[in-house]
Amino acid sequence: MKQILHVNVNDYDIEISDSGFNKLKSDLDEFTAGKKRLIVISKKVYSLYEQFLSLNPKEFIIIPDGEKEKNFKNYMKILETAYKLGLTRNDIMIAIGGGVIGDITGFAAATYMRGIDYIQIPTTLLSMVDSSVGGKTAINLNDGKNIIGAFHQPKAVFININFLKSLDKKNLMSGLGEILKYAFIEASCNYSKSIYFYEYMTLCCDKFFELDSVTLIRIIDYSLKLKTAVVEADEKESSLRKILNFGHTLAHALETITKYKKFSHGEAVVYGMFFAFNIAYKKGLINYSYYRLSIELLEKYNFKNINVAKKFNPVKLTEIMKKDKKSKQNKIVMILPVSKKQVKEFEFDSDELLKMF
Repeated sequence: MKQILHVNVNDYDIEISDSGFNKLKSDLDEFTAGKKRLIVISKKVYSLYEQFLSLNPKEFIIIPDGEKEKNFKNYMKILETAYKLGLTRNDIMIAIGGGVIGDITGFAAATYMRGIDYIQIPTTLLSMVDSSVGGKTAINLNDGKNIIGAFHQPKAVFININFLKSLDKKNLMSGLGEILKYAFIEASCNYSKSIYFYEYMTLCCDKFFELDSVTLIRIIDYSLKLKTAVVEADEKESSLRKILNFGHTLAHALETITKYKKFSHGEAVVYGMFFAFNIAYKKGLINYSYYRLSIELLEKYNFKNINVAKKFNPVKLTEIMKKDKKSKQNKIVMILPVSKKQVKEFEFDSDELLKMF
């Protein structure tokens, strides 16, 4: 089974399929014929799939896994390797791995010789539905996530759901967090028609956890249709694209305060969405029926509505949120639900937000 989505920004295709790895390799070879390549691959993915992908050892480098590896040292390693291989502006980089690999490879491609092409081959559910599409690339500072980055659209995205067969539960749930985000923002995404994603996610829970191929491809397809609609309307996040940050303001603070060791990204986003729904209900932005149905949808997928204030210092979390790249003039920016499947941007000062914990 194969699904093709076209993205008008940079004019590229996203292929979602369950074909064998031999087909993926042949498609990749065909797409990059006549070009020098630098493949940046996750250490874990390499150990699991090297025999299936049959990579040329002269073409690839391995980057360790984990958010902390999205750093300046590994960024320089990619650039220096590209230079040693003689890559020019006519050549290409390829990212094979999760969001960390995609982000750092994309940023290296954006800055090497002032920009060369790159291909995304996401291997986690999170990167399939989020970071591999849309052109956001970045590396981290010690105290801030994605502070150094650029918008640089990929030349192609190859999504093969067979990579998900080796994904552990934590990483599967991480991707699920971002998927549920799309269900909550669908009506704000500027997509041409309703796809009833919120309703679909309430019905397909069992099939999802069975890793049913048709269900996975449909969920990824729906998620990316909504994301690409947003990106095409607002590539550089000046207006509409901000809605994709639903749940992310608190999520980035949780990731930072725990040094990326306690929560996966998608799990942190879920806690951010719980927090956003709680604030929206307290402020009277949504009625109790929608609030309760949405909390139940998150709980249906085995997420728990934890009391963040009991586990972490709200003052410290608020201080981190003030430094978030989305902040405006010392105001904390949050995306909140305002009705079923609709969200809007709101600004808070520190004292006001502290009362919401």
